[in-house]
Amino acid sequence: MSDLLSAVKIASSGMKAQAVRLRHVSENIANADTPGYHRKLVSFQEDVDFGRETGRVAASPTRYDRRELPQIYNPGHPMADANGYYRGSNVDLVIEIADSREASRSYEANLRVFEQSRQMGSSLLDLIRR
Repeated sequence: MSDLLSAVKIASSGMKAQAVRLRHVSENIANADTPGYHRKLVSFQEDVDFGRETGRVAASPTRYDRRELPQIYNPGHPMADANGYYRGSNVDLVIEIADSREASRSYEANLRVFEQSRQMGSSLLDLIRR
């Protein structure tokens, strides 16, 4: 029974981490046209409990993409400098869409593991009751 509980904990930690990733991707997509916006990034790190690996995963603190912001020429833009340029966003929509699909599929895979573990636990309890 302990293995089923640890599988549920591992799957739920994966779902939480992917939910954080999806939130950052959606913020990036929403701000793709915002001048001066730096893309938000998140990575995953293994959760350690008293120096022992647990198998769970956690999202790292938010980082910002350090790539240079593109210079966009538009003299009529309110943020344009004396030369007519302003800094755009470094969000690439193709990358964000790919990241969102990957994160949602990973979330779904963790959800299936969670549901199967729950069903196995329920079946085990039914067998014990007999």
